[in-house]
Amino acid sequence: MPHRVAGRGFGAVAAMIVLVLLATLAAAIVRLNWTQQMGSAQDISASRAAQAAQAGVQWGLYQALKTGWKTSCGAAQTLDLRGDMGFRVTVSCASTDYSEGESVSGTPQTIRLYTLTAVACNGAANACPDAGSVAGPGYVERRQEVQAVDAR
Repeated sequence: MPHRVAGRGFGAVAAMIVLVLLATLAAAIVRLNWTQQMGSAQDISASRAAQAAQAGVQWGLYQALKTGWKTSCGAAQTLDLRGDMGFRVTVSCASTDYSEGESVSGTPQTIRLYTLTAVACNGAANACPDAGSVAGPGYVERRQEVQAVDAR
C-alpha cells in the first residue's frame, strides 16, 4: 500500500494562510474605522474653531465700534473660550483714518477703517497661533479677518 507523503500537512498550511489573510483584513478594517473617526473628530474641532474665530471677530467689532478700541486699536487681546468651546481666540485690530470728502457745512469728514483678525486655536499656549502645538495630532487653528468702517 503506497503512502501519500507529498500531500500530508497541506490542509494545515492552507488554513494558516487563510487565517493570516483574515487577520490582515481585520486589521485593515480597524485601521480604516479609526482613521474615519479621527477625521470626523477633526472636522468637528475645525467647525468649533471657526465658530470661536467668528465669536472673536464679533467681540472685536463690538470693542472697535462701541468701546475703548477707538483710540488704542493696536493691542491684541486673547479671549479664553476653553470652558465653552475648548479654544482660545487672539483678536488683533489695526485702524487707519481716511478723509472722505466734506460734510454739507464744509468740514472735512473722517472715517476710520478697522481691520480685525481673530485666530482661534486649541493649543496649550496663552495666545494663538501656537507654534509649539502645531505638530500635534489634535491641533486645530482657524483665522478670520474682517474690515469695518466707522464714520465720525
